[in-house]
Amino acid sequence: MSNTFLNTPIEYLKGVGPQKAEMLKKELQIFKYSDLLSFYPFRYVDRTKFYKIKDINSDLPFVQLRGKITHTKMLGTKRAQRFVATLTDDTGQLELIWFQGSKWMFEKIKPNTNMEYIVFGKPTIFNNNFNISHPEIDLVSLENTTLASSLQAIYNSTEKLKIRGLDTKGFAQLQKALIPLIKNNIQETLSNAIIERFQMISREEAILQIHFPKNPEILKHAEFRLKFEELFFIQLKLLKQKVIRQKTFKGFLFSKIGNYLNSFYNNILPFELTNAQKRVIKEIRMDMGSGKQMNRLLQGDVGSGKTLVALMNILICLDNGYQACLMAPTEILANQHYETISKLLKPLNINVGLLTGSKKVKERKLLHEQLKNGEMQILIGTHALLENEVQFKNIGIVVIDEQHRFGVAQRAIMWNKNTQSPHMLIMSATPIPRTLAMTLYGDLDVSTIDELPPGRKPIQTVHRFDNHRDRIFGFMKDQIAIGRQIYIVYPLIKESEKMDYKDLMDGYESISRAFPMPKYNLSIVHGQMKADAKNYEMQRFVKGETNILVATTVIEVGVDVPNASVMVIESAERFGLSQLHQLRGRVGRGAEQSYCILMSSYKLSSDGKLRMETMCRTNDGFEIAEVDLKLRGPGDMAGTMQSGVLDLKIADLAKDSQILYAARNMAIEILAEDPNIEKQENSNIAYQFSQSNSSQFNWSRIS
Repeated sequence: MSNTFLNTPIEYLKGVGPQKAEMLKKELQIFKYSDLLSFYPFRYVDRTKFYKIKDINSDLPFVQLRGKITHTKMLGTKRAQRFVATLTDDTGQLELIWFQGSKWMFEKIKPNTNMEYIVFGKPTIFNNNFNISHPEIDLVSLENTTLASSLQAIYNSTEKLKIRGLDTKGFAQLQKALIPLIKNNIQETLSNAIIERFQMISREEAILQIHFPKNPEILKHAEFRLKFEELFFIQLKLLKQKVIRQKTFKGFLFSKIGNYLNSFYNNILPFELTNAQKRVIKEIRMDMGSGKQMNRLLQGDVGSGKTLVALMNILICLDNGYQACLMAPTEILANQHYETISKLLKPLNINVGLLTGSKKVKERKLLHEQLKNGEMQILIGTHALLENEVQFKNIGIVVIDEQHRFGVAQRAIMWNKNTQSPHMLIMSATPIPRTLAMTLYGDLDVSTIDELPPGRKPIQTVHRFDNHRDRIFGFMKDQIAIGRQIYIVYPLIKESEKMDYKDLMDGYESISRAFPMPKYNLSIVHGQMKADAKNYEMQRFVKGETNILVATTVIEVGVDVPNASVMVIESAERFGLSQLHQLRGRVGRGAEQSYCILMSSYKLSSDGKLRMETMCRTNDGFEIAEVDLKLRGPGDMAGTMQSGVLDLKIADLAKDSQILYAARNMAIEILAEDPNIEKQENSNIAYQFSQSNSSQFNWSRIS
């Protein structure tokens, strides 16, 4: 690409100017020509097709109509005026409505039965009649009837930009002004070998066709070219970081398998390991015995035994004379890990410590001393582990549970707790779709436990509407009568004026009436409670002193009560699929049959129906994660796992898995033959790679 041309400030483009430029910068981060060129359409419509008003239905996302304006009127008050025009064709009438710019539209459009208009927009229903808000509208002319013979790009916009005339039509005009200027200013970014192998069109042609496609076939070529390029450079960056890390950062050599692991495996291990657990332990052992610093993601479904795998690798660390720590996102989860691990390791006399925010100063000081002198062998804790006072004598491995709840910078602090890099094992209880894992964690080694322990009965999941509540209460009473315990989870803590969902406190009161004391005992837990009160209520439930735990999603992770066999999720339509799956995983931890009941109102969106159907159909977290990716998109699923990595402009991880695999394989092949990307045939790739990689701290070391 010609940097000089493409770095031209956007205000210099014809049709922009200072005011529009300021809006483009603020609303869409479009600062220069290259930003506008890479502001790609999100869909296309065939503007050769015209609908009749009588043929409009609610399944149509956009329609194009041709007719006459027979009536116009201004409605509302001065502060909230709207302009309404009646479009008429030979099959009926339709209202066109403008809430923004109503005065300007009133002046522009007058009733005239001799003039025909072309109208384009999204139909909506109001009072059982269709209308179109803020449509594109133009007088019929020779130009817009003959030139509408190609696909038209549709661009995302904002209300503020639309007021300034930067709707889909406005963006098309800007692209039309810019595209003729790009000739010979678009530098190729891929090698000739890649272009020939995949029979790609040039980058310049791809940019032209993505904005103004001649036909659907050439549009496919343009999309493939730009998607491949975007994913290729993401993968190249991640994989090159991995190569650098493996060459640069030496890890502790854990060559010894000693008394701790052998004694635990032979005498303490509570059940036979699954084949998947054995495979993953072997993978991690090879990492820690290689002399290279390990950076491994351990993912597995709810209840697959990730913590046990982590513990056995911690014991290898101890066998080699080093300390270990396990960091969890909540006190509940940290406490649970501490109790489980302390109990398992008690016969081995291993010193296990717990550090959370509620730890008293005197206890902290003792713990800090034991860490520094090496007496404390395993430390389990929350964010409190990040404090400067927490210094290890010789930490060898850091295990991070539910890693997406920690920021990358926070995890970097753990990296600096030793002069030499400790091994990093990152656990995720939320199964990650392969495409997302490759993009978020392409620089990590990934181990997957894809098998549940034998003897686990699949959780039976059902979807019920609110009017079945009495029957559900009867079922709950039957379960309590045979000694089981129950979770009831709500999405809200306080009542919301905008949402008619049951809130936690209202729900707690109604459950208290249906399950009165002294026959039944209830606990309540939510995020606004103080830690002591929350832990007290949790412990009552863990000990079996209460029958029902009414809670918010604070119990999503880290609660393990084998006797709890029923999970009731209120307003289940409010939860994402991965969250529903996590909540369901709180039951089914004992030998008894467990149940998950999804309660919802009758008003369900198509996405809501799909979530309910998916949950009832399968217990497979990886299958659920794939559906979730398609529904929510990669950005929503990733959250802040690695901000920036998923700033995708055209590729879609839910749809473009094949392109991602091809791009990754190509990046692997190039780095194998040319690790420093310095061969002449890869000069285009090297230049683009250097442009997109400013010198930053290598977060991949710890993420």
